[in-house]
Amino acid sequence: MDTDVSALRALAQTYFDAAYEMDAGKFASILHPSSSVTKIGEDGGVSVTPIATWLAAVRNAKAPKQQGFDREDHILSIDVENELALMKVKLQVPPRIFTDMLSCLKVHGTWKIVQKVMTSNV
Repeated sequence: MDTDVSALRALAQTYFDAAYEMDAGKFASILHPSSSVTKIGEDGGVSVTPIATWLAAVRNAKAPKQQGFDREDHILSIDVENELALMKVKLQVPPRIFTDMLSCLKVHGTWKIVQKVMTSNV
């Protein structure tokens, strides 16, 4: 279990680095290709975006690092049950602060994010 938590912490660090740099390649390295991003849409309903579509948007986003913003990211919790893990993380991509629930599965011995559910505050 300690090795799993260490691996998940490393995955979270890659996630934070990818968000700070808006690096779609780094995100792709830790997100399973069949994953998706779920949030409440502008219409108030549930919005589910396939990961390939979300990564395309990341490629066109301005990176907080390039804009000179300070980093603000941390793991709020990690819960592991066999090959399933749930990570709750908080990070800043100005002007928003995001809270993400990252559902992870250990696929062929490697932890991958299989679902990202997110919310943000301004």
